Amino acid sequence: MVLMGLLTGPSAAAKATTQTYTQPLQNTTMSLSGQAVETSSDFIKVDYWQMKHATLNLNYQVSQLADRQLSDITVSVNGTKFYSFRPVAKSGLQTKQVTIPLRLLRGSNSLKISGQILTRDGKHDYRLAQTPANWLTVDARSNVNCEYTVKQPNANVNSFYDHFSGPDTIVNRQSAIEVPAQASNAELTASMASLAGEARVITTEAQQIPVTTMADRTAQRADYQVVVATYDHLPARFKRHVSAQSVTNQAVIKRYDAQGKHYLIVTAPTGALLIKAGRYVANAELMRETAYPSETVRSDSQTFTSSLNYDDHYQLTTTSDRLVGANHQERRYFVSLPVDRNNADGSTIKVALRYAKNVDFRSALATVYINDTAIGSHKLTARRANNDAFAVKLPKGMALGNSFTVRIALDLPIQTAANSTNTQTPWASIEPASTANIRSAPGNDLLFSNYPNLFLQNSTYDHLAVVRPKILTLADYRTLSSLFNLIGNYAQSNQGQITFYQDQPSQRVLAHDNVIALGTPRQNSFIRTLNDKLYFQFDAAGTRLVSNEKLSIEPRYGATLGTAQLLRSPYNAKKGLLVITGATPDDAARAAEQISNQKNMAQYPGDAVVVDRDNDHRGYRFKKNKLIDTQVNLRQRVHRNQQLLVYLGIALGTIVILLIAILMLLNKHGVLHRSRRGKPHA
Repeated sequence: MVLMGLLTGPSAAAKATTQTYTQPLQNTTMSLSGQAVETSSDFIKVDYWQMKHATLNLNYQVSQLADRQLSDITVSVNGTKFYSFRPVAKSGLQTKQVTIPLRLLRGSNSLKISGQILTRDGKHDYRLAQTPANWLTVDARSNVNCEYTVKQPNANVNSFYDHFSGPDTIVNRQSAIEVPAQASNAELTASMASLAGEARVITTEAQQIPVTTMADRTAQRADYQVVVATYDHLPARFKRHVSAQSVTNQAVIKRYDAQGKHYLIVTAPTGALLIKAGRYVANAELMRETAYPSETVRSDSQTFTSSLNYDDHYQLTTTSDRLVGANHQERRYFVSLPVDRNNADGSTIKVALRYAKNVDFRSALATVYINDTAIGSHKLTARRANNDAFAVKLPKGMALGNSFTVRIALDLPIQTAANSTNTQTPWASIEPASTANIRSAPGNDLLFSNYPNLFLQNSTYDHLAVVRPKILTLADYRTLSSLFNLIGNYAQSNQGQITFYQDQPSQRVLAHDNVIALGTPRQNSFIRTLNDKLYFQFDAAGTRLVSNEKLSIEPRYGATLGTAQLLRSPYNAKKGLLVITGATPDDAARAAEQISNQKNMAQYPGDAVVVDRDNDHRGYRFKKNKLIDTQVNLRQRVHRNQQLLVYLGIALGTIVILLIAILMLLNKHGVLHRSRRGKPHA
């Protein structure tokens, strides 16, 4: 789950004072229907937090017809109920603050809000009525607020890593990756690999870890700094802690503290070893296992992340997921496909159930939803109560993207109504045999809706060739940070290849690799050569964007624009080529920010983005044919319609056989001969 946190607290110099971190329960407002309602959410407690208080701020609204004397809401954490209350007798949004007992908290916590929202059937009739008016809405502004002090890191690498990648550290901009002012290509590769690895594990969405120079004053103020440089570029103050002898034929990763700042020095005698060390830093498993002040990395060191097994088969739950109470109950399960793949036809959801026998089986039902769209139902029966299973097929052509939610809803009515629907019976259990069997295929769209998936293969970056300006500005580092934060969000492995180029790469590289070009036309000659291929092109001087068929651009306004464009590569029609550019490096960095996280990317389904200095941004689509490989699409269609083709072949064969049989019968009975004899002669 991605957590967007808001942190308030003191500066780095006053770490012992109380800080706060706020985590939303969910990203959208959710309405729950039925007499018995329930919703779950997750929040975290970082291990270096010394907790003082934890508070649930619940913003909610209940049906105006709900009976305030009968309706109630209960809060539980990690399966333990600890607080119940009745809604206030008023309409509109209500707020309830609930103190969460610290003894119930773990590193990862499940918070459940459940209850019964009951209405009366008439003024004097106290029988409970199940109607659409039984609802509870949990507002998106509901959150959990944690108050804590920070336990300082020790001298070991893993302790630094926990703090460096902590959500509160990142939100408060206290993490930074630093390289020399004019970093070499190897130093850029190592730092971007490190950043991509960090982006894979961090839980913040809006805030990111910057890669910048050691001279950047903002980075110098960060509490936790990763310094990446070859040994000959390492500043003297860091060389004092890493001797030249210690980096003989190996890279060194070393902890170092000074003046209230915490450093991790990553250095090596050669660019190749530095890149190897960058892959080590990108491996969260190795970093969390390094309980020592330093680590050495040699050319034969194993630094790759563990591989992810993908066999189209996803277990929805690892334990029996029990639902208790009458009427409507449901559970949600999040399924994530490898990021370079999408759902293909033929997928199924299999549900294994056990349930009580005291329900009214005349209307007991299980329904499966995909992203809140119902795809199939199953009638529950007393005969199968101890071991029931069913499967539903996803509709043909149903788009899932790289992740989706499976919701299993159970209607467990009882024959006799009672004053409470939160009794311990009936019950149902969703068993571990429940699975999502998703047949998938690689994404085949050359649009931002498929980015960065089209630059990934086997869940890692696929031969990225980054064409950079020869002289990098701080804005160029912001552009790179935005690009690799997003790529790191999607990449599940550090085994891919990233190569930086200061000049135009060879024709072989341009044809084979996934190319990213950044900077202004005056900074980057490669972008100048691509100008006639751009959707938004520059004037002859390369100082401003000019009008095209999609947008009229006033000359002075064109000198304030940045743009991100996903082209079909002129060097290989089956490859994409991403250009991040603008009138100035700052304008280009502003364009890169538009594609720096998943939330922003959702705004741009096309292949071009334009943004001005007031952050007025617009997306466009220029390609008429969005497919990367039209042959892949043709093969998918043929495969999808194989059974139909078989049926058509059988039908055609049957028709031919019938025609032959009819002709033979007519010939046997002489009908054809008589008709020919009966014709008049000319």
